[in-house]
Amino acid sequence: MLNFFKKASSPKKSLFTNEKKQGRPKFHTLRVNDITRETEDCVSVAFEVPAELENDYRFIPGQYLTLETEIDGEKVRRSYSLCSSPLDGELRVAIKKVEYGQFSSWANEKLNVGTEMEVMTPDGNFYTELKADHKKNYVAFAAGSGITPVYSIMKSVLEMEPNSTFTLFYGNKTSHSVIFRDKIDGLKNRYMNRLEVHHVLSREDQGTDYLKGRIDEAKCMHFSEKFFDAEKVDAFFLCGPEAMINCVSDTLQKIGVDKSKIHYELFTSPSQSLAHKTKASSDKKDGKLMSDVTVILDGDETHFTISSDGDSVLDAALDAGADVPYACKGAVCCTCRARVLEGSVEMEMNYALEDDEVEDGYVLTCQSHPTSKKLVVSYDE
Repeated sequence: MLNFFKKASSPKKSLFTNEKKQGRPKFHTLRVNDITRETEDCVSVAFEVPAELENDYRFIPGQYLTLETEIDGEKVRRSYSLCSSPLDGELRVAIKKVEYGQFSSWANEKLNVGTEMEVMTPDGNFYTELKADHKKNYVAFAAGSGITPVYSIMKSVLEMEPNSTFTLFYGNKTSHSVIFRDKIDGLKNRYMNRLEVHHVLSREDQGTDYLKGRIDEAKCMHFSEKFFDAEKVDAFFLCGPEAMINCVSDTLQKIGVDKSKIHYELFTSPSQSLAHKTKASSDKKDGKLMSDVTVILDGDETHFTISSDGDSVLDAALDAGADVPYACKGAVCCTCRARVLEGSVEMEMNYALEDDEVEDGYVLTCQSHPTSKKLVVSYDE
């Protein structure tokens, strides 16, 4: 792991941006130029970004990439968080193998350096604006592979905001399953006055009940009393299993944290507890409705008719031949985000869009069903 501290032979250009890109994300063919084994069941994968695509792949710490490749004759598409700091000039994601995971198993067992695959430009809302003159306090709760976007944010904060602090509570089964363990230790040594890390292990005894087991309400309350003052924290970042996110979010709000300061990230479709039905533009009409739909993509229009109780706008657009962007189809990743220009829809679920985005007419098309006889949706907005 000493390579982490080596000075690069030639400086890399920063891929940092503070601004969310406008317009829809797009795929480009990129080559894998490094694969690092992080734990027994997790690899990090870096992609070579050609000079002409550097602007396309600038990202905000906390965003993700959607990857597409062919496995056993089938095109498979998955989203993974960027774990590198954009200041590293590196585009790297972490992929943890999950049981029966087609893509994650392939990436951990068969992916090689030199492989080319389709990589969508960075996307996602799990971030905060970073500035050199900020003097802020950040707190993160992560579990398992949930460390991936949090590590990117944490490393970037420490590098970019010399007057800010970061506190991490990281849950895992054992010390051997801690992703980026050596890298996190390296950051602790480098930023010992600004970075505080607490490992919570469910299958190892660390001498205190508050660091053994899963991150729960009691632990969160204890941490808030001992390690941070909730009133002085500018942003909280939560990433991990839904149960942990719900528990920590609820506990933080119980102790007075404004919900707007709590950011969370999911890449698997959870239960209804984190989601909410969201109406865009009008109330849902009673009964079955046939809608004439126009989808705008790269200035081109695709027309089709769907029922309000039938396929989603995304699936219907794909069936009609439109190459509209998508990844999870589970209301989580935000890749299929588009704007309603005319008419109205109702989303079944929404985990990804902020309230102000919905107010501006943006929807997740994988969850959208028409509630008007005419609907115009644009992926170009």
